[in-house]
Amino acid sequence: MVRGQLSLVRGQLSLVCVLWSVVGRQWSAVAGESAFSARGRFAHSRRRAIGCAQRIIAAGCLGLWVLVFTATAQSSLPQPGPLQSAPPQEGRPRILRDIGIEQRLNELAPLDLVFRDEQGRSVRLGEFFNGKPVILALVYYNCPMLCNQVLNGLASSLDVLKFDVGKEFNVVTVSFDPRDTPEIAAAKKEGYMARYKRAGAADGWHFLSGDSASIEQLTNSVGFKYEFDEKTNQFAHASGIMILTPQGKLARYFYGIEYAPKDLRLGLIEASENKIGTPVDALLLYCYHYDPTTGKYGPVVMNIMKLGGIVTIIGIVALLLLLRRKSATRMEVGVGGVA
Repeated sequence: MVRGQLSLVRGQLSLVCVLWSVVGRQWSAVAGESAFSARGRFAHSRRRAIGCAQRIIAAGCLGLWVLVFTATAQSSLPQPGPLQSAPPQEGRPRILRDIGIEQRLNELAPLDLVFRDEQGRSVRLGEFFNGKPVILALVYYNCPMLCNQVLNGLASSLDVLKFDVGKEFNVVTVSFDPRDTPEIAAAKKEGYMARYKRAGAADGWHFLSGDSASIEQLTNSVGFKYEFDEKTNQFAHASGIMILTPQGKLARYFYGIEYAPKDLRLGLIEASENKIGTPVDALLLYCYHYDPTTGKYGPVVMNIMKLGGIVTIIGIVALLLLLRRKSATRMEVGVGGVA
């Protein structure tokens, strides 16, 4: 794979060198013609402008190849895997052996499950998939540390996003502790609404609680594994969030307690089937693809190389046309001056 990428780089470098030599010859021709021009006193400044344009293109080419080689080197390095259930190991606490997050990409979440919202009303999970992608966060509201960090990390990323909760997407937070009540969920929601401070967010960010049966079905369907520790009266669990399509299919998993706003934005755009976002986002999705093994978006070296090659060729061709136009103009001025 890497050898093929390097071969393509060498090929594109050769093409750039050929085109560059053509630019050099064109520049020399323009410089020679300017010596016979009636406007010869401007030749020096024009040659400096042409030389400046050449240096700009050269710097752009150099930066492009540095980027390509860096991305190639990164892609060849081993990447860490996702947080998944690990097999039993000697010396590892039993309660930690079966916790983790296993991806269920493209599988449909059970949207018919019934939970309780912050006001104590019975609601179907599918009610929140109203034509928009959904960020799903599984936590429990009385968690002393990790769950709060998950929600804080999510809120921090949402603060950076230009997309608005309730407008382009919804957020559904579900407690996997059947002891949590709507009153506790309402208090948790109030705190995060005061932090997020965007209009309409209360209608798009929901905090749910439910019984053991609904919780178990939901967590099993999305691959979220956890255990209750009776000694500490707490849950042992992994940390992460999921993005689901408007139809309820699991599209993306992001692990940890901090989520890059770029990854969230691209994940939401892909989950919405490009119904949200801008043409610039479409270009980014051409250069960055989701890697299930890391739970992040990474550069696609080949696509970046193709795009960079196209931009380089367009720039050189544009410079050639500019030089040819200046050459023709100078010849006309020179003939007029002699006459």
